Amino acid sequence: MPESGPATGAQRATEAEVATSDWTQDQLKAWWRALRVMDGQDGALPQALLPPSDPAAWKTVQLPEFQQREAATSTSANARFQMRWYRLRYAAPNGRWPTSVALYMPRLVALAAAVLVKTDDGWRPVFDNQSGAREQWVRPLWVVLPAALTEIQQAREIEVVIAVPVMQAGYYSVSSVWLGAREDLEPRHDRRWVLQIGVPQATGLTLVTLGLFALLLWLKRREDSSYLLFSLATVAWLVRNLHYHLDLPRTRDALEWFWWVTHASMSWVMLLTFLFALRFARQRFARFERGMALFVLVSSLASMPLWGRGFDALVLLHICNAVVGLAGTAFVASVAWRQGTRELRVMAAALVIGVALGVHDLGLLAGWWWPEHVYLMPFATLVILASFLYAVQFRYVEALRQVERANEDLAQRLEERSVELRAQHDKLREVERQQALLLERQRIMQDMHDGLGSSLLSAMVAVEQGTMPQEQVVDVLRECVDDLRLVIDSLEPVGHDLVSLLATMRYRLGKRLQLGGLKLEWDVHDLPPLEWLEPPDALHVLRLMQEALTNALKHARASRVRVVTRDLGRRVEIRVEDDGEGFDVATIAHGRGLRGLQRRAKVLGGSLRVDSSPGHGTVVTLRLPVARADHEAVVQQG
Repeated sequence: MPESGPATGAQRATEAEVATSDWTQDQLKAWWRALRVMDGQDGALPQALLPPSDPAAWKTVQLPEFQQREAATSTSANARFQMRWYRLRYAAPNGRWPTSVALYMPRLVALAAAVLVKTDDGWRPVFDNQSGAREQWVRPLWVVLPAALTEIQQAREIEVVIAVPVMQAGYYSVSSVWLGAREDLEPRHDRRWVLQIGVPQATGLTLVTLGLFALLLWLKRREDSSYLLFSLATVAWLVRNLHYHLDLPRTRDALEWFWWVTHASMSWVMLLTFLFALRFARQRFARFERGMALFVLVSSLASMPLWGRGFDALVLLHICNAVVGLAGTAFVASVAWRQGTRELRVMAAALVIGVALGVHDLGLLAGWWWPEHVYLMPFATLVILASFLYAVQFRYVEALRQVERANEDLAQRLEERSVELRAQHDKLREVERQQALLLERQRIMQDMHDGLGSSLLSAMVAVEQGTMPQEQVVDVLRECVDDLRLVIDSLEPVGHDLVSLLATMRYRLGKRLQLGGLKLEWDVHDLPPLEWLEPPDALHVLRLMQEALTNALKHARASRVRVVTRDLGRRVEIRVEDDGEGFDVATIAHGRGLRGLQRRAKVLGGSLRVDSSPGHGTVVTLRLPVARADHEAVVQQG
């Protein structure tokens, strides 16, 4: 008798009355033909094809009920079939009839079933599953009784018969039956549909997407075969689950090939899965991989429907799949236990779980246990997929960590080298400073020796010999003082400012020029800074200007001297003009004094030009580059 759900109008029948009728294949075909004729039409089923009317023909059975396969059965025209009639009764709880009554069965593994409802005119079919018979084994049965039939029965109970045709000595499975309000049973049916159909379909589509992504990765990194193996495994798994996405073929030959493809692909799924997992081991196992691939290939070819229908190919495929699954999982697990990485051990654990769930499904398919359970291999796929993603993610994260460690090591080494370079640079700067001080000391000593020292020595000899009057001695000493001041001024920081240097020279020599009767005209304008102007260069400039002014004071007999500066863009110009007697430049072009001035100008990277003629005064022009890179241009244009 039916059992009520605790809080709804849905009732679960854990027992039913069953009657059986032995039929031939012709009678079964006549039954299905009669159902098709009555589809949507008024009429009655043939009396010979109706449930037994004798009460003694009925007996009570517990649900779920199933029968295991006893032997391979023939499907010839003389094959015997059995129609099993399962009778249930439904009465609304508390006399409150629902608007719509539904029938739900989690699983029904048999030939095309039908549902009949007893009316005053006899048995009336309300459901015929011939169109979905090939998928009936994996899809829950859902029947909504017509409202007209339930209305006329509201004063009493509804009598329902589920007609389940099976092959004698063949496997069948009939689960418990739920009857009740449609709104109460529909969520239960939908959940079963999701677990049994929706999850496998979603898993298959997800795997295809991930497989395409893995294929793109392999095309970019062909040296890493794990991405290709993963992609091929997803394709093989999609083939394995085609029955979740497509309607089964309608012809017998096509159906046999369909089942061969879907069952044989399971061995390829496992083979590719094992090969992918072993890519995370520390070594390769070529002999195992070749042996397993050869076994899968031979078993797939040996089980093809080409070799005749008398050979039970599906049994062979299930045996081969079991051998591949158990052997491959055991091998991967042993490798992971002995020498595997963390990701390989995670995948091995997932494979063990997959084998356990596969054994569950194999027993469910053979009718050994739990006839109302759902198939769990799609969920095993999710577990294995999660382990694969973990392995890939772990490898990716580990690669990032290695890159980070390499970057940190490189940064540390660069820092050490930077410290060493800074230390070497400091040492080099100290050496350069010491060398610069030495060179500067040598330069000053050489200048004082050639200039101040030579003048003092000449004056001292002249005084000792009495050949130089006192006035000349005073002039020599004054020149020596001026020369000493000039050297001292060149040592002062000028900040690359040529105008400041000239102003210092004017301060030092202005009084002497005035005492010599020379009027100094100062036409000096702002000039750009000369980045290269350092103390040694400043001394050369001062020497050049001193020589030009001294010549105007001592030899030109000039009354006026003019100092002019000009900014010429890439060059600057300093001119010293006097109104003295002048001279013939050609007669002194090879003189030692002029060559010395030219040498100093060349050291500065500039050029010196002397323009003079008798009676027209003298112009000394010094042109210097703003940047030393312009030295060649200055020389070419000077």
